[in-house]
Amino acid sequence: MALDKKTVRDVDVRGRKALVRCDFNVPLDGTTITDDRRITEALPTIKYLVENGAAVVLCSHLGRPKGGPEPKYSLHPVALRLSELLHKDVPLMPDCIGPIVDKHVANMKSGEVVLLENVRFHGEEEKNEPSFAAQLAHGKDLYVNDAFGTAHRAHASTEGVARLLPAVAGFLIEKEIRYLGEAVTDPARPFVAVLGGAKVADKIKVIENLLPKVDRLLVGGGMAFTFLNAQGFEVGKSLLDDSSIEFCKGLLQHSSGKVMVPVDAVIAPTMSEDGPVTVVDANKMPPEEMGLDIGPRTSQHFSDVIRSAGTVVWNGPMGVFEMEAFSEGTRNVAHAMAECKGVTIVGGGDSAAAVEKFGVADQVTHVSTGGGASLEFLEGIELPGIAALMDK
Repeated sequence: MALDKKTVRDVDVRGRKALVRCDFNVPLDGTTITDDRRITEALPTIKYLVENGAAVVLCSHLGRPKGGPEPKYSLHPVALRLSELLHKDVPLMPDCIGPIVDKHVANMKSGEVVLLENVRFHGEEEKNEPSFAAQLAHGKDLYVNDAFGTAHRAHASTEGVARLLPAVAGFLIEKEIRYLGEAVTDPARPFVAVLGGAKVADKIKVIENLLPKVDRLLVGGGMAFTFLNAQGFEVGKSLLDDSSIEFCKGLLQHSSGKVMVPVDAVIAPTMSEDGPVTVVDANKMPPEEMGLDIGPRTSQHFSDVIRSAGTVVWNGPMGVFEMEAFSEGTRNVAHAMAECKGVTIVGGGDSAAAVEKFGVADQVTHVSTGGGASLEFLEGIELPGIAALMDK
């Protein structure tokens, strides 16, 4: 599915001041970036603008500051990393709006790059305040949205600014829409969706949108136990989403065998690394234990289906993969994705963290940079940050 919005290729950028919204919401350990993939994914757009004579003004959020400046959420580490990756100085502004920023931007020459400080240091950002959007847009001639990870949010820097300047997509958004869009509209078959994570309620819309399109829907993670309970099985102290039991019952009855749920599970009395861990059949769970991963037979079934797929979309882990004792199911799915010869798409968030952890991120076709955004896209929802861009 091609993006039906204009991209940076469709406009003349030479001599223009381009405000580029990136998603530099990177994980930090103190001031050390522990995973810079969101920065490296933004480089093609930044380099294109630099090479084609634009002055580039980058903006992003980081973390969840409480509507005011918090030093731990400064984009300073990002500015340092960008300077290294671009082999040029990328200064960090003390704020994202105001006279100091306006003066710096006014004096920028073609090919220069600057990074604005965290847009969420202003509460008006998340409220999409028109006056704040106007200050962000001040002195810029072009708006480029390349922040897929926040495209599902109508904020000042993702949607408000797009109403005030000629607005186009960057290459990362174009790539995300191409892979996710083709998976949903024109997938190579068999088309397999793998869904995990905690609550069925969070995935109901995705399931409803994908079920008519997929050949197989594999259900793991905490949400699997609601499906098992809907089949009448005891699930002990496992995560149970009471409000979704009827939905799961209906789905299992009417999905003509498309939905695969676990046949066995890894269980423990508590979620701890060093407690006793056992494997049981999914219909024989003791009442005082909780399911914390799919079992080895389920893992094998799921992996076989994934390996033979033409297209796989994976969103949500199979268990509590952060703990070694409950990581096997997610590890096996990650490796099966890497071994699949078809198109393999990992839908951001925890699944992206899993393919990184298990060393296969570079062996899948596409790892989405947006957890919530990829989920809403798979639900069939129009993303406001993309809807606001100029049509082709």
